[in-house]
Amino acid sequence: MSPGGGADRILDRALAGRVMTAADAAAQIRPGDTVGFSGFTGAGYPKAVPGALAERMTAAHDRGEDFRIQAWSGASTAPDLDGVLAAAHGLSKRIPYQSDPVLRRQINDGEVEYVDAHLSHTAQHSWFGFYGPLDAAVIEVAAILPHGLLVPSSSVGNNKTWLEHADRVVLEVNSWQPREFEGFHDVYYGTRLPPHRAPIQLTSPMQRIGDPYLRVDPDRVVAVVETNAPDRNSPLAPLDDHSRAMADLLVDFLRHEVRHDRMPASLLPLQSGVGNVANAVMAGLLESEFEGLTSYTETIQDGLLDLLDAGKLTGVSATSFGLSPDGVRRFNASVNDYKGRILLRSQEISNHPEVVRRLGLIAINGMIEADIYGNVNSTHVAGSAIMNGIGGSGDFARNAYLNFFVSPSTAKDGAISAIVPFASHIDHTEHDVQVLVTEQGLADLRGLSPRARARRIIDRCAHPDFRDRLEDYFERAQKAHPHALHTPHLLDEALGWHRSLLETGRM
Repeated sequence: MSPGGGADRILDRALAGRVMTAADAAAQIRPGDTVGFSGFTGAGYPKAVPGALAERMTAAHDRGEDFRIQAWSGASTAPDLDGVLAAAHGLSKRIPYQSDPVLRRQINDGEVEYVDAHLSHTAQHSWFGFYGPLDAAVIEVAAILPHGLLVPSSSVGNNKTWLEHADRVVLEVNSWQPREFEGFHDVYYGTRLPPHRAPIQLTSPMQRIGDPYLRVDPDRVVAVVETNAPDRNSPLAPLDDHSRAMADLLVDFLRHEVRHDRMPASLLPLQSGVGNVANAVMAGLLESEFEGLTSYTETIQDGLLDLLDAGKLTGVSATSFGLSPDGVRRFNASVNDYKGRILLRSQEISNHPEVVRRLGLIAINGMIEADIYGNVNSTHVAGSAIMNGIGGSGDFARNAYLNFFVSPSTAKDGAISAIVPFASHIDHTEHDVQVLVTEQGLADLRGLSPRARARRIIDRCAHPDFRDRLEDYFERAQKAHPHALHTPHLLDEALGWHRSLLETGRM
């Protein structure tokens, strides 16, 4: 997204009178506040106020005062939000997803409480009052229009809910975000609470059911800050052999499903998590025979832009961008050409189980490990240490028409196996996992009993260095429990590989 002039950015006269410095705006946030921040996977987060707030926190701590807040967001943000607040020891609780190394360390050290929630749950749990009141919101927008209408920026996330619930609102107007963003968004304002909920009338990925603007009560806006700063646009890692191998397996499996009339030749709407494998899958689809594709997902990475540019993808609905610097330059150069082909929604709609189930998505998400029976761990290392969080993987996998979980078969130069006797933490149970993919192979688990799943996962997905040990564990578990053969385990060994990892650094 590119720098632009500020003359057409703040068109509401009353709010134009509330423009102030980031430091003055940060003074509107008090110790102990709960603050909702914009931002989703490094896009659309506030760029100036968090840093000014961190400076206030550091100064307070130097005086011996406790200045910490609870921080809610859409998903992960960036070092200049999560990172600076964590470095200032200014966070007491974080909801619902994070990826910052400083914050991760503080969570695992017990300094910061962390609520790792499904991304579709965060807004509605806030509505239900499960998290308590929201004192303030700091939201980035591309422009402020008259009468409290806001042009969203590069992510929508939970911004609608934060703007509706916060007692005090700070708006950052970022002229780096394209002014042409007006018209790219579809913000649904039909949310109702039980028992008055109504169906969400969304039946195709690019259908509009809401408004192109966010809304805010101007009386609750206490500060407006002007910025011109880029999103965290991280370069993509080059595609490696493992990513290509997994992508090839997955794309070939989709061909198999089409041949067996289980989906149309244009496939079903695609959802893919963030990362190298997801981009490799998109590259595989780019080189494939598939045409007329659609996507209903969370984050738009470069691979989806490639498919749009090639005419293979007719449209993509998401809640956020997650582009590389090169992807940003490409988007900026043709921003108006993407209007009507890219739609950004609130994450309570992009991730909504009702909509995911109705549209019949193909969901592709990463994992840390899977066990021989198909339970998947997406979040924890050796059972106790959080990595990032469950994100939207549960929203999509549980409700998709077809779901894939993908990972290299080993990590840390072969010291760790991604296929283990028993997952050390379970985010997705065996009941919700359909297909596992590693560079070694693909295991279709649909319709299989637990023991049949174990044989297929070991044979198809495990690395050869660990396959014999997995087979040995499985055979001995069956012999040890001849009258408990549904899901046989050796309980005194089930987590032995993880114990070895903690003790020796290897499984």
